[in-house]
Amino acid sequence: MNRFIMSDIREFVVGEEFIGNRLDKFLSAQMPEFSRSEIQRFTVLCAGSPVKFSERVRLGDTFTVHVPTPQTDVASANVSADFDLDILFEDDDIIVINKPCGVVMYPSAGNKTGTLVQNILAHTHLSALGGDVRPGVVHRLDKDTSGVMVFAKSDAAFRELVRVFSEHDLVRKYTCFVWGVPNWESATITGNIARSSRNRQKMTMVKTGGKPAHTEVVVLDAWSRAGVSQFRCQLMTGRTHQIRVHLSAHGFPVLCDPIYGRGTTRLGTVKDPDLLDFLREHDGQMLHAEILEFAHPVTGAKMRFKAPLPDDMAELKYILDNM
Repeated sequence: MNRFIMSDIREFVVGEEFIGNRLDKFLSAQMPEFSRSEIQRFTVLCAGSPVKFSERVRLGDTFTVHVPTPQTDVASANVSADFDLDILFEDDDIIVINKPCGVVMYPSAGNKTGTLVQNILAHTHLSALGGDVRPGVVHRLDKDTSGVMVFAKSDAAFRELVRVFSEHDLVRKYTCFVWGVPNWESATITGNIARSSRNRQKMTMVKTGGKPAHTEVVVLDAWSRAGVSQFRCQLMTGRTHQIRVHLSAHGFPVLCDPIYGRGTTRLGTVKDPDLLDFLREHDGQMLHAEILEFAHPVTGAKMRFKAPLPDDMAELKYILDNM
């Protein structure tokens, strides 16, 4: 677990210009190097007693802030190099990885070892600002989704990348194989997404509530005989399972998707034995984070990364091309 050593104690007195401000807003003005969410994890005392960040400050109030010095040490006994990292780029601030399919992002109740974060920590350090088990993590991919990911090594990079992803100030393009052959070359899919009330592990499109979601889709290839297409999807928002939910809701579920794929109803239409064997035996959705473009969080340099199709998706494409 992360350990925090209280080594930095600061004191601030409220002036007239801050009277009536929330405490966390006041402290953000005093410590601009930290985000408000970071500050809310600090210990803050007034006259020796803990205070709530929602309290309004008064003229002359004196606050003592204990700023923790983070040490990145995520499950240190379990840091291991269980697989070779496919490093696309690395410097002092970030590391860009081509994540393999079947690998969990970070430790959880059912996955204590062998995660991507633990393998990266065996290679280099990561910013501790992501928390105890998610150092350097600014976005995520599902276990069975492969592709390009960026992690923050420095705290400055972490703060800027969090902003970039929250404001969608980047380009994220995925490629996937789906059931169905459309009569269009490109499409825009919009529709709010919320967690399903019947299955909390599943997301669903809703008419009211939820969060707005927007996906741009381009057809890369289509195999009419198999009833399968290859799409490129650009995320304009970043909702959980967004591509899988949007495509499934519009009649183009991702192949081998155990949650949204509706594969059992489609397998009966498959005539090619090689394709049928592949679909029956393969675990994990045919979805790959192919392209990631963003400005370097510290230098501002334009960066673009493209990860080739993983072996399983390349095998599927070979089968489709040779039917």
